[in-house]
Amino acid sequence: MVSQKVGAWIAKLGWVWVDGQVAQISRRPGASTVFLTLRDPSADLSLTVTTNRDVLDAGAPELREGARVVLHAKPEFYAARGTLSLRADEIRQVGLGELLARLEKLKKLLAAEGLFDRARKRRLPFLPGRIGLITGRASAAERDVLTNARRRWPAVEFRTINVAVQGPSAVPQIIDALKVLDADPSIDVIIIARGGGGIEDLLPFSDEALCRAVFGCRTPVVSAIGHETDAPLIDYVADVRASTPTDAAKRVVPDLTEEVRLIGQARHRLERAVRNLVDRETHRLDGLRSRPVLARPQVMVEHRATELSALRQRAGRCLEHRLAAAEDDLRHTLARLRALSPAATLDRGYAIVQRADGQVVRAAAQVGKGDPLRVRLADGELAATVDG
Repeated sequence: MVSQKVGAWIAKLGWVWVDGQVAQISRRPGASTVFLTLRDPSADLSLTVTTNRDVLDAGAPELREGARVVLHAKPEFYAARGTLSLRADEIRQVGLGELLARLEKLKKLLAAEGLFDRARKRRLPFLPGRIGLITGRASAAERDVLTNARRRWPAVEFRTINVAVQGPSAVPQIIDALKVLDADPSIDVIIIARGGGGIEDLLPFSDEALCRAVFGCRTPVVSAIGHETDAPLIDYVADVRASTPTDAAKRVVPDLTEEVRLIGQARHRLERAVRNLVDRETHRLDGLRSRPVLARPQVMVEHRATELSALRQRAGRCLEHRLAAAEDDLRHTLARLRALSPAATLDRGYAIVQRADGQVVRAAAQVGKGDPLRVRLADGELAATVDG
């Protein structure tokens, strides 16, 4: 019941124009019907197309697998098998001019979305531990990459995945290989390589789905498709574009011989710089050692000892002079003190008269008749009494 309703609904659909890539052509001898398998490269979908041999010979007599076509067809649903197919009454093979115009339109779209932005492109590692290679089986591109990379760096390791590099199955196989290599933590860089060919042969490498898959890779991707003049859209999305597979090998791994030569040059420059530094410091030390203070260190000690002896002598003379001056001052002070001393006055014949209370008598009125007195002389003292 469901199949019948689906078939009835599809039968109501009108004629449509369909664009796709021919994955398979089946021409049965003597039969007027031709079967095509039409594939959508971006969506990885395919449909069976039936048409009359005359229609195919009139619209695309040289049609081959992998070609792009536009056909006018009506959808049909086969209820017994539950399959959808197309019945075409007109088939046109897409010409080169139209194909280039579509590629240019897709190029502008991807550029506007930022897939070609240089700021997001990553630098390749100097020496990748392991390289992922996506290329055709036993192809010249595979041989060129492996041979040249190992010639430059013999220890380099590869993980190679062989895929179809043209035709309707190329894009999904390349995308699957990209996912496998990008998920491998040992892979440091991925190379997608293919030899030269026509625009139709290189068409899978301008597929929108493949370009977006390359853009989404976490691992740096190198595009090595065709020759220098070939420029599929994957070249603009990849982190590095190599002109040929051989050029890709040169860009991914360094040249061992060249690196050994550069290391030798660096070591020579380093040795020369160290030697010059040692020579310069040696000359500097020789210059310092040639100075008198270092050539005869005792000179400095002797000079300081002479200065110290002179200072000690000067200090001694200064101290003696000050002591002599102080002694003279003390002598003069003592002489003046002795001259002014009462004892000196007593030595000249004078005496000091004191009352019994010890008060010095300076006037006769200070004492009365009969008062005891004390008379101090230069040598001893006398007791006296006032009698009148």
